[in-house]
Amino acid sequence: MISLALAQTGAPTRPTFWRIGHVGEVLFYGLAAMAVAIFLYGVYERFATYARGSEDPVDRLSGLPGRVLAATKQVATNEKQFDRDLYAGVMHTFVVWGFLTLVIATAILGFDMDVWTLALGQPSFFVGDFYLAYSFVADAMGLLFVVGVGMALYRRYWQRNDRLWGKHTSAEDDLFVWTLFLLGVGGYVTEGVRILGTSATRDVSFETVSFVGWFVKDVLQAVGVSAELAAAAYPLVWWSHALLALAFVAAIPYAKPFHMLSSYANLVTSDENAGARLPRVPEDASPEEIGPSEIEDFSWKQLLDHDACTKCGRCSSVCPAKASGRPLDPRDVILDLKSYREGLEAGTREEVDIVADGGTSVVDAETMESCMSCMACMDACPVDIEHVTQFTEMNRRLTESGQMNKHVEDAVMNAFQKGNTFGDPDRNRPDWTDDLDFEVPDAREQSVEYLWYVGDYPSYDDRNQHVARSLARVFEEAGVSYGILYEDEQNDGNDIRRVGEEGLYEMLAEDNIEAFQSCDYEKIVCTDPHSYNTFSNEYEQFGFEDGDAVYHYTQVVERLVDEGALGLSGTELDDTVTYHDPCHLGRYNGEFEAPREVIRATGVTLDEMPRNRSDSFCCGGGGGGLWMDFDEDPKPSEERIREALEDTDAGSGVDRFVVACPMCMTMYEDGRKTGGYEDDIDVTDVTELLVEAIEAKRDAGGAGATAAAGD
Repeated sequence: MISLALAQTGAPTRPTFWRIGHVGEVLFYGLAAMAVAIFLYGVYERFATYARGSEDPVDRLSGLPGRVLAATKQVATNEKQFDRDLYAGVMHTFVVWGFLTLVIATAILGFDMDVWTLALGQPSFFVGDFYLAYSFVADAMGLLFVVGVGMALYRRYWQRNDRLWGKHTSAEDDLFVWTLFLLGVGGYVTEGVRILGTSATRDVSFETVSFVGWFVKDVLQAVGVSAELAAAAYPLVWWSHALLALAFVAAIPYAKPFHMLSSYANLVTSDENAGARLPRVPEDASPEEIGPSEIEDFSWKQLLDHDACTKCGRCSSVCPAKASGRPLDPRDVILDLKSYREGLEAGTREEVDIVADGGTSVVDAETMESCMSCMACMDACPVDIEHVTQFTEMNRRLTESGQMNKHVEDAVMNAFQKGNTFGDPDRNRPDWTDDLDFEVPDAREQSVEYLWYVGDYPSYDDRNQHVARSLARVFEEAGVSYGILYEDEQNDGNDIRRVGEEGLYEMLAEDNIEAFQSCDYEKIVCTDPHSYNTFSNEYEQFGFEDGDAVYHYTQVVERLVDEGALGLSGTELDDTVTYHDPCHLGRYNGEFEAPREVIRATGVTLDEMPRNRSDSFCCGGGGGGLWMDFDEDPKPSEERIREALEDTDAGSGVDRFVVACPMCMTMYEDGRKTGGYEDDIDVTDVTELLVEAIEAKRDAGGAGATAAAGD
């Protein structure tokens, strides 16, 4: 303890436990020990709960030092909080760094008093320049903490930001934020009262380094508080602040403050491939064991996900299903599962189905059917909650219990019987090639550099067949060595898997891998980002070894453009276009620039929508959405086209809505009609734009040759 006598020597320092007395010190340490014990027991109980969860299929602790460093960097920089929301990023940075600094400052003081001075018998280092620097830093960072919490209060209560409120908003949210505010302000009040109270017996001029505390002292003096009155009031002020701080420590594992620990643990144990690579169902699993039937069926990491949720609503604010009126709020699903588990533990809830079609289940089937598997929720989540993985596993439970959506069931049955979701014969798969004036090579009969997986929609859908023919023309123009599988190609299974039909997905994957292995190729190129995702990320679970050699067509075409294989000058077209990032190409796999480079190479002006790249808004077709019929207003595709025509710099001057995904093409052609935009904008694939540029180059060359002949 730093005595008042030491403080009175004139060396810059401050008395601790001033006017508290020895009995008060003993009481404080006893209460502190009790608070720590309650805290540790609560943390133990939380982690014991996770241990009751099932084993997670992903190795979450491999490379632990690197994981810890990555998580620490994310917390230190607050990078996810800044995404889409500068205000929240600044606010959270102030709170986190202010809080950590105050915790560290308290630990330094405790070490000096209880270890360095008392246990080791060394003279206190809490004096002189060290004390002055300590006081200035603590005051400055504490002020940032108070400002940050004030920003949170303003956004929550005065601005009343919609995403901060929902069905799970409760008193614990109010208590958490107001407790933080009172801790921050209370610390300065305690400091100001101490400075004023000790001013009667010592020179406190050096305390100006504690500029906020000094300001509080000045305010107290201005309202007539004397040094004697401050000294008399100090024990009450000090105990009020101390008891609130100890109560906060004790309460951390039992309420919202636990996210300070669970969120960090969630970051450490996150899977960088979550969503893009779904876990396999164990080979020995019975139908009753596929998907969660009870809370213990969730893995320990998924239970940690539930506790890591801070109710911030970022996932809800970017969810296209919620925006279009579907009965899905990603935050509510995660918190529904958490509150159900806590209700069971407290004995206030009876066991019900985790997910079912109607009834009293925790999650309704229609809620899970609404998910587009776009991963916007996961991208927006600052604590790496893996929503899509859990949603898919609940879809698996619906499938295994015979509760699949009827429209999805029809598409799945078509894929099972015919190898495609259209239900058309295999022999019709290559019919799109008939209108070409050249023959598309058969990769089963000759060696090729690129094995081209065309996909269902470019093979069977009239609108997307035009895209397939355009890409074939690009390959021919550039002299690419390529070939297709003709009728041996089957549905890739990406969306079959995400609606919960794991058994059929595995069958399709194995059949496609067998077809690939029968060919002599160097690389695989996909028309559809959904195929690209599952081939490159998931087929290795079934023995496919060429995942690193899988490309989306825009990546291949970008290389052709860069090499000059198409002879474009970059001036062929003069339209103004906007580009939509497909979820499975962009957010899933981080490919944003290849399509843009190809688009710019045609000479058009590219005008970006506000929601672009990883912030792109889903078309509504993923996760089986293409096969379902929802009562939506507006449809995700309609909202996206509205954004293109109203929120871009060019506005209604945008001529084309450019896509790089067959599913996006289908959804946006539909949205253009249902939204009344048919006369306002055209939907064009990147390859179609490229073919137009190639033809414009030829026309210009022909006109130039004619003019030269005339001369």
